[in-house]
Amino acid sequence: MQPNYFQQLTQDLKQQGTGTPQLILDVKTYQYNLDYVQSKLPTQLKPRLVVKSLASLPLLKLASQKLNTQRFMLFHLPHIAEIMQTFEQADILLGKPMPIRAVELFYQSTAQHNIYIQWLIDDLGRLQQYLQLAQRLDISLNVNIEIDVGLHRGGVQNSQQFFALLKLIQQYPMHLKLSGLMGYDAHVAKLPKIIISPEKSYQQSQKTYQYYKAILQQQFPDLWHEGLCFNGGGSPTFMQHCQQSVCNDLAFGSLLVKPSDFDLDHLSELKCALWIATPVLKVLPYSQLPGLELMNHLPHHYQALFVYGGYWRADYIYPEKSRPHVLYGRSSNQEMLQVPMQCDIHVDDYVFLRPTQSEAIIPQFAQLYAYVQRTFEIWNSFRE
Repeated sequence: MQPNYFQQLTQDLKQQGTGTPQLILDVKTYQYNLDYVQSKLPTQLKPRLVVKSLASLPLLKLASQKLNTQRFMLFHLPHIAEIMQTFEQADILLGKPMPIRAVELFYQSTAQHNIYIQWLIDDLGRLQQYLQLAQRLDISLNVNIEIDVGLHRGGVQNSQQFFALLKLIQQYPMHLKLSGLMGYDAHVAKLPKIIISPEKSYQQSQKTYQYYKAILQQQFPDLWHEGLCFNGGGSPTFMQHCQQSVCNDLAFGSLLVKPSDFDLDHLSELKCALWIATPVLKVLPYSQLPGLELMNHLPHHYQALFVYGGYWRADYIYPEKSRPHVLYGRSSNQEMLQVPMQCDIHVDDYVFLRPTQSEAIIPQFAQLYAYVQRTFEIWNSFRE
């Protein structure tokens, strides 16, 4: 974003803001990202929105409408209630295996056993727990099998483990229904190129995924059907899946607001839509360090600001070249910033940060302030 964007945003916040740290969503940029993503998605890949990365119902509604999807990936059980109440046709895939106690309490607290939920299963022991619960409650559970496609974060790692899971599902058709496979491939974009290229890493992960699909189709034809969900992706490999994928279901979320952890070459067309804005509490002519007062007499190139809050998982982006003081240390109460001496900034002005992750930042704020045409709409976030 250009400096004049943040200058204008500062003026609008001074007139309409809360005077406290606020999480700003630029609606125009968010809609631009949605348009871009829609233009890249092939018809055979169904989009699945990752709720933890877009943890606000209005944020999810916009994406759901634009991308014509009610498929969601959830990582936290309390979010199911929020999704159920808003999206009548919701297809929910859990992105991590849930402890059996959490699943048991979920079914005790909800009267709706007909919600379409795919429970993620990573090993035989967990599947046996889920089977026992389903038998006790006399319900049928949709189970999606987590396969390790190279991330090595658990899940099925060989055909023997895969066979054991499928045979148990086969034996208890009244209580267990196979809904598909899930292979998360975030490692593809993170591995150093000196070890393996992203292209080769992606092809290896796809080959592994296809291996398990072939076993399922050839060895367990009674479990195979056209409605199976073969989920893959994540924002880091969104573009690779759009170009070629053995999956039919693609999960993503972060790329739609593009925090800095997703500054990847193949996502370069997308823009950051999420900012933290926090007011300046104090402006000092230069940084003064306790116990090192003699340094006050040295030449200074930076003035010192103290801002409301701080120490977020985010990088200071405006004023340009602003940064926390290495020696003074970080603070989540009143963080000290160094800004260039020539910067014209005053008490009650705002500084802006770019989150590194949306999933870590959104739950810290009760509301998002949706910025559109120089006004703000309040969108509640998922706090839990």
